[in-house]
Amino acid sequence: MMPLVRALRRSQRLKSMVAVTGQHRHMLDQVFAAFGETPDVDLDLMQPNQTLPELTARVITRMADVYQKLQPKVVLVHGDTTTAMAAALSAFYARVRIGHV
Repeated sequence: MMPLVRALRRSQRLKSMVAVTGQHRHMLDQVFAAFGETPDVDLDLMQPNQTLPELTARVITRMADVYQKLQPKVVLVHGDTTTAMAAALSAFYARVRIGHV
C-alpha cells in the first residue's frame, strides 16, 4: 500500500490523507519508518483483551468522525482485517465511495 500512498501524495490533482487504526502496530510502525512516512491520522484504537465487536464499534464510530471532518470523496481500505471492514462500512454509512486494496 505504501507505494500507492506515496504516488497519491505526489499527485498535483489529488489530496490524500492516511488514517490508521493502530492494528498490527509493530508492523505498521516499521513500514512507515522504512518509507520515511507518517500517518495523517492515527486513531490508536487497539486495547488489551478487546473483543472484535468492541473493536468494530470503535472503528466505525471513530472513522465516522474522520469522514465527517475530512469529507473524502473516496476511501481506500487495505487488507483483510476487522479494521479494514469496519472502516469500509463506516465509509458506506457516510455515503463515501470505497475502494479496496
